[in-house]
Amino acid sequence: MRRLTVLSFSPTGGTEKVAGVLASALLGKCDEIEENSFVDLTDAMADFAAVALDAETLAIIAVPSYAGRVPAVAAKRLAAISGNGAKAVLVSVYGNRAYEDTLVELEDVAARAGFRTIAAVAAVAEHSIARCYGSGRPDMDDMKTLGGYADAVAGKLSRGDETKPDIPGNRPYRESGKVGLVPKPGSKCTGCGLCARVCPVQAIDAGDVRKVDAAKCISCMRCVAKCPERARDISAGERHSVNRMLEKVCSGRKDNELFL
Repeated sequence: MRRLTVLSFSPTGGTEKVAGVLASALLGKCDEIEENSFVDLTDAMADFAAVALDAETLAIIAVPSYAGRVPAVAAKRLAAISGNGAKAVLVSVYGNRAYEDTLVELEDVAARAGFRTIAAVAAVAEHSIARCYGSGRPDMDDMKTLGGYADAVAGKLSRGDETKPDIPGNRPYRESGKVGLVPKPGSKCTGCGLCARVCPVQAIDAGDVRKVDAAKCISCMRCVAKCPERARDISAGERHSVNRMLEKVCSGRKDNELFL
């Protein structure tokens, strides 16, 4: 093995942080890895069909769980990539609620793209909308746990073990849903256009950032996270409703999980 490639769909940064912890730990454990690279699946302008890996690559494929599913746009972009037999560690990151069918769907998407799954991880990060849940995660305890997971994956690789893990979830997958929360700019908005440039689905009008195509918007909150003026958000009432709706299912610390 010569390369480590991280493929990440991380609108608000939590998924990328988890993937980064795993990647750094693996780089420290696998002496045979000589190169590493990063593919940003949130980039609406990227040519993912031009991305081709090979059997000498270990890929970390990381996505957030959206209502227990892989975000449709992330699945589409992964499907365009040529895995060509690369080994894959699948990562589903969720906001302390549940990841449900995300990992099994990701396994299927990865297989169709030519990846060979050798491990899978479900990890908690701060919820992208109700940020009070999973706040501060991944934290130091999570990083220690994820480092241990990297040790286990590295050990499997060193043994030449390429068996598929038993990943939990259902086929057919749960029905996908749409959150329907569309962030809007407030009075602090300077019209810089950054939100339009970083939107993974190009839902924001580049000429007038106050115009948003609600049918395209996936409520990923990337525009909220990236706004330098903190001028974009959902309404206080919407956020309160989401917090109340998730209170029961998101209370209490959820554990990370490894599947080998």
